[in-house]
Amino acid sequence: MFFPTIFFLSITYPCLAWFHFDHENPQQKQQTLPEGVQSTDLRMPSVRIEKNDTYLCTAFPLDADEEHYIVSFEPLANQHQIHHMLLFGCEMPGSDEPAWDCGEMSSSDAGYSRSPVCASQPDIIYAWARGAPRLNLPKGVGFRVGGEAKSQFLVLQVHYMHQMKGEDNSGVRVLHTEEPQPRMAGTLLLATDGRMAPKKTEQLEVACVVDEDVELHPFAFRVHTHRHGTNVHGWLVQENPLTGQDKWTLLGNRNPQLPQLFQPVIGPTGEDEMCNFYLMYWTETGGQTLKENACFSAGPPNYRWSSGAGLNHLPKKK
Repeated sequence: MFFPTIFFLSITYPCLAWFHFDHENPQQKQQTLPEGVQSTDLRMPSVRIEKNDTYLCTAFPLDADEEHYIVSFEPLANQHQIHHMLLFGCEMPGSDEPAWDCGEMSSSDAGYSRSPVCASQPDIIYAWARGAPRLNLPKGVGFRVGGEAKSQFLVLQVHYMHQMKGEDNSGVRVLHTEEPQPRMAGTLLLATDGRMAPKKTEQLEVACVVDEDVELHPFAFRVHTHRHGTNVHGWLVQENPLTGQDKWTLLGNRNPQLPQLFQPVIGPTGEDEMCNFYLMYWTETGGQTLKENACFSAGPPNYRWSSGAGLNHLPKKK
């Protein structure tokens, strides 16, 4: 086991991209595909967006006979039209429609049938927002899909902020190979709910207990809020079994803008706020990725690290 470990999140910003811990994000430029690597575009099927804050999903069946390893993601979207995109791995998609309304927390009058992203628990694979560039995974790391893997479908979710004229084919280009990769990639999501008073600055907190026999090696992170977030931190917290004291190790944080007033509530639309921290990690060959790949807290005013999670030696608020 890595540790009986807890990952923590605090927020006060809108996300920009995936950030590697050891180097800058690669520049987005035309790639020459290495031998054995294939390129596949996963796009929305010419959908029409007639309502603000529309969440749509579309599914792509995978090769059931051969496992593939996704090693790179390139967004095919306009940040002025698309708020964010998520790519999930599913055993079965939530619908067999070409496109469906998968905004489970938003209103359901988008003109599409409504269903969840996946028929069972989804695996988060990739997330994009705000013009982020292409993401190349470290050498030897890949998301295992198809074949005997749990993920038999890829499901693309796109959040459209505003209604649009004409049809949309936004999506993600994935590079993948049948060559087994020595390290398996996974993604852990931390997110928080809650309420915030108007004209007040608030810190939103969530704690995830990771108690699985999995050794995690984090290599990239991404954060996401709406307009008023100013900083998101992700921490690894380990408790000393002898003293009961918590040791906090910063995994990553971004602070791209000055503090602003918060909206009264948190929610899924562009007029609400939200706080997400996505942690990308790898495990060694033969090891599994996390079964519990997402956790959520009730957020303020009912949930705090000190009371809801019983943590001590909290980092100073900034």
